[in-house]
Amino acid sequence: MDITDSHLLCLLQLASPALPVGAYSYSEGLETLVENNVINNQESLQHWLKAELRYGAIRLEAAVMVRAYNCAKMNDLEALSRWNMWLSAVRETEELRNSSLQMGRSLIQLFAKLQPQIKPIADAVGNCNYAIAFGIAAAYWNINIQAAILGYLHSWVSNLITAGVKLIPLGQTAGQQLLLNLQPLINDATASILALEDDNLSCCSWGLSLASMAHETQYTRLFRS
Repeated sequence: MDITDSHLLCLLQLASPALPVGAYSYSEGLETLVENNVINNQESLQHWLKAELRYGAIRLEAAVMVRAYNCAKMNDLEALSRWNMWLSAVRETEELRNSSLQMGRSLIQLFAKLQPQIKPIADAVGNCNYAIAFGIAAAYWNINIQAAILGYLHSWVSNLITAGVKLIPLGQTAGQQLLLNLQPLINDATASILALEDDNLSCCSWGLSLASMAHETQYTRLFRS
């Protein structure tokens, strides 16, 4: 399915940093990595984001988003709920789980107000992860699934780059250059995610998990994760 102007506008709204889901308040362990001088410039931030796009939990999230999208299209509420519980179960730290659930709750509540027709799905899923809510919204707005993954990954990268610009700190131009540099990898990750079978859903995110656990007790914090 090609993406029309209307669908593109819906995608831009869904992936917009202005979407009131609280994404700006999370750094996904990045704050701890900067505090420990693991990430301290544009190059080290780019290296971290590349590794996450290739092997990290964001690939898993996006893959589950695809499954939520398909379940919403088929109105398979049982499978949708199962994938939501599965994604909650693979969260390795309390902060990562709480951030996903908070953003998912905010998005599904917002979307139910914008499109009251999806309220039965929202009620059936209940307290849902952000990837699940994003998949439901993308399916309802008939956004092309490849475009939805691109939007999901681009939104994630943009949020962490914004956090990096504040924390390291970096200039705004450096942040935009970094976003441009990561475009080919976002495209590659999207193709890989589309090809993932259920039995191959895995990631290597121990670095993120350790950073997230350390952030829970970090003395001075700007971000909630």
